Amino acid sequence: MPLNRRKFLSATTTAVGGAMLSSFTQDTLMNKPAFAIPQDFTLKIMATNWGLTDSIDVFCEKAKAEGYDGIEMWWQGNKQKQDELFSALKKHQLEVGFLCGSHESNFEKNLRGFQQQITAASTQSPQKPLYINCHSGKDFFSFEQNKKFIETTIEASKKSGIPISHETHRSRILFAAPIARQFAEAIPGLRVTLDISHWCNVHESLLQDQEDTVNLILQRVDHIHARVGHPEGPQVNDPRAPEWEAAVKQHIEWWDKVIALKIKQGAKHQTFLTEFGPPDYLPALPYTRQPVANQWEINVYMMNLLRKRYSNK
Repeated sequence: MPLNRRKFLSATTTAVGGAMLSSFTQDTLMNKPAFAIPQDFTLKIMATNWGLTDSIDVFCEKAKAEGYDGIEMWWQGNKQKQDELFSALKKHQLEVGFLCGSHESNFEKNLRGFQQQITAASTQSPQKPLYINCHSGKDFFSFEQNKKFIETTIEASKKSGIPISHETHRSRILFAAPIARQFAEAIPGLRVTLDISHWCNVHESLLQDQEDTVNLILQRVDHIHARVGHPEGPQVNDPRAPEWEAAVKQHIEWWDKVIALKIKQGAKHQTFLTEFGPPDYLPALPYTRQPVANQWEINVYMMNLLRKRYSNK
């Protein structure tokens, strides 16, 4: 009798993958870390609207219902969109973090647009943001050119009191670990948004051979994007799947180090964004472009994982 491939795959996935998944997620990831979490230490976990088509009010309603503390999204230059955003934030009692950046390939235009966004987000927001995260500069700008973006944020942060950090993102200033180290060593005031999933992709590894550099950058982290990358891409298809155990564990180890350092420094909270994205970050089936997993469910899973691991409440 010929083998029914679909039934075979279903049976083996349930029997083998299901057992591995249960042990992997429950026994390993959601345990408390080796260090103690103080009773007064809290997480501020933000939701992303990346890839969503809901209105801002519906998005905020969904985020609040899931248990998020706030949302992260691009600074809105349009007055009507600003009004809609701040109305929804107030209605649903959510905090906010802004994303700022420019896509211009010309350095002068890019810097000018970036400075305008930083000034607006740090001084004109009716609701003070928890932080500003920057998609800053370009990987092909010179060191001195990219340095000006960092200098802009250091000054703006001093004036506003808002933490402003630069994301470890492909195509931007901190696109690679050794490049980020150069900036960190040259500019003591550089603060970082850790999205280390990008570096896994850039360096085609889980960065085992760059431990000293990674540890240096972890000391500069203000904000974390909780997405899991792997040596061949910036996002695993589903962090709950057992085949990604090594990648997920490695990311949690990096996040543990940041949390432990923050607690040692006396910080009272840490901000996270659960930032698993839509296609093409999320793999999709050919022709139909059907996503292989549910983006919203994955991000909610990550939120719950973070809360269980880093909270005493």
